[in-house]
Parts: sequence; C-alpha cells; structure tokens
Amino acid sequence: MRRLLALTLVALLGVIAAGCADGDDHHPKAAKPQVFKLPPAHSAELALPGMPPVLDPKDVYSADRPNQVVAAARGDRSLIYVPNSQSNTVDEINPRTYKIVRQFPVGRLPQHVVPSWDLKTLWVANDTGNSLTAIDPRTGVPGRTIPVDDPYNMYFTPNGRYAIVVAERLAQLDFRDAHTMKLHKSVHVPCSGVDHMDFTASGRYALASCEFSGQMVVVDVAAERIVGELTLRRTAMPQDVKLSPDGRIFYVADMASNGVWKISARSFRKLGFIHTGAGAHGLYVSRDSRYLYVSNRQEGSISLVSFRTQKPVRKWHIPGGGSPDMGGVSANGRVLWLSGRYNAVVYAISTRTGRLLARIPVGAGPHGLSVFPQPGRYSLGHTGVFR
Repeated sequence: MRRLLALTLVALLGVIAAGCADGDDHHPKAAKPQVFKLPPAHSAELALPGMPPVLDPKDVYSADRPNQVVAAARGDRSLIYVPNSQSNTVDEINPRTYKIVRQFPVGRLPQHVVPSWDLKTLWVANDTGNSLTAIDPRTGVPGRTIPVDDPYNMYFTPNGRYAIVVAERLAQLDFRDAHTMKLHKSVHVPCSGVDHMDFTASGRYALASCEFSGQMVVVDVAAERIVGELTLRRTAMPQDVKLSPDGRIFYVADMASNGVWKISARSFRKLGFIHTGAGAHGLYVSRDSRYLYVSNRQEGSISLVSFRTQKPVRKWHIPGGGSPDMGGVSANGRVLWLSGRYNAVVYAISTRTGRLLARIPVGAGPHGLSVFPQPGRYSLGHTGVFR
C-alpha cells in the first residue's frame, strides 16, 4: 500500500519508519470530511447477540491460559506461520527446532496469517493479490485461494457470523460470510489507512486505528456502521489495538509517538499516553494477563507494560538491533514470536528472561506471523486474538 503517498507522509511527519506495511503498493483513499459523535458509554447488557460469554468478567483473556488449547485444535500441528510480504511466500517454522519445514508461494503482498473464528482454517491475506489462501492447521498444507478485494488485514465478529476484511487502500471494512467470504456489506471508513482493531468485552463495539490520519474510529458491530471517531494527535500513526484484561481500556500502539495510547473502552475518549520506545507497533498479552508486550520496531526492543500500574516495568533489547513487528505468544506462554520486518528474520524471545532464543532467516519482508494453535475458544482474527 503506499508508494508515493507513504513516502510523502513519512517525510512530512519526520519519522524514520514508514507505515505498518512499508514498501507496499497501497494508495490510501482520501477520507471525506465527516463529523461523528462518540457513542454513549455502554455496558455488558449490550452484548453482541450470539457471542460466547466471557468466562471471567474480570479477565477477557481468561480462556487463554497456558496450554489451554481447545479440543478442536489439539490435533493441529504446532507451527509458526510467516507471511513474507516482499517474497510473496509463507514460511512455516517448527517452534521446537527453529527450522523452516515448509515454504510455499501465495498471492501478491501477503500481510497477515489470520486464524478463523472457529479455528479450523488459517487465512493468508494476500493484499494486492486480492485473495485469501486457506491453510489446513491440522497439517500446515495450503489449499484453495479465493478472490477477496484488498485484504490487508482481517478480523471476525465475536459471534463468529462475519469476517471483517480491513480493505485499507479502499478505505472500507467489508463484512463477509465467515466461511464462504461472500460479501455481506461494505462500510466506508472516514479516515486514511485503517488497519488494526480490537473489540470491547461485550463484543458490541470495535475500535479501529487509522494510520495515516492519526485517528481512531468506533464501529458498531451489530449495526455494521461507524458511530464515532477521535483524533489522537495530528502527527500520530496508530497501529495495533488491544483491550485490557478487565475490558476497561484499549491500548493503541503509536509508531510516530513512540508509545501506546490509553482509550476508554466505555466512553472511547483518551485517558493518557505511555512512552515505550521508538516505533511502537505490535501489542500482545502475556498468558497470565499481567503484561502487555509492546514491540518497538525502530529501536529493536520489546517493552513490558503492567496492566495493574499502567506503566512500563522492563524492556528487552534484541542483541545487535532488529525490527520486531507482529507475532504472538506460544501456547505455553514461554516464548514471544515476532517477525523482523526489515531483517528477513523471525525472533523467538523468552518471556521469562527476555533473552533471544533464536533468530531464524525467512523470506523478505516478514510481517503478520501467526503462532498456532494457541489457547482460547475462538479467534477474533489478526495474527491471533483469542478469547
């Protein structure tokens, strides 16, 4: 996405890093000026119909404890799936040997490997290839490829009814049948560079980031429409979004501001900002729901933010530097897997010590890698947001 426009924006903003998919071929559609009011504060009574109830109301990740892989996924092969955006390939890594066990070609500009809501399929989002490639998680073998417009990223409604394809260059969210991917409804997004999101504990709303306009938009999932927007700051470049375990706060990585924003999951208003490091990009929750792992892509580090204190408590640096981007936590919670976006590698990092366990060469431009299987009853999409 973003040839000339991305370079121009980067120059104007004075940041070294380009957007979430640097060097891609997107041209974000200019957003039409629109005015939205933030929706009123909501409660659990507005839960999305059909969504499985949270196991523990005090922790939305209570189903994600170490090794609690559901029966439907226990027979799946444990692999790290790496989409190489510049090579148009996917590498599969054995997490025990750190060796690549399979590589196969996919459509142009694969951005993320996305677990389906029912955990039965892994979807490779081939962005400018305008397609999704299915992978059988039982074997890791690729299967059919189906046409889908501009799948930069993909999520699933918490009730499992629809996939939400984040069509970034088209400036829209496409609600599609979660199994057939038949288009149900396209929703125009009034901002530039929509790319990541997460859902409230009730599943009723989603908060999505808009990388090129420094904004966030609020999606009414049940009504399938945009109901609010807010600006972080003029120079912001928001990336990944993650809900706190207690369901009260959205954390939003801001690559240009070098940290994460805190946004109320009830009023959708800014609560503050936490500085973590240069190029804050990906967000992941520890298996005990105590920490938020923040990958600081431009300084080659990972910050640990305490959910209890809402402050950074430590920082791990990749020896010799690196470009930690997107990934996930191992099923047992002991390893944080991240793609090295500009270094054509994948990092395996101990979550107990922060030590780099392995640096595995892969294809060019590794991006949204997926660790699978993981604990959790169902997937909300992206590289694996499980609840």
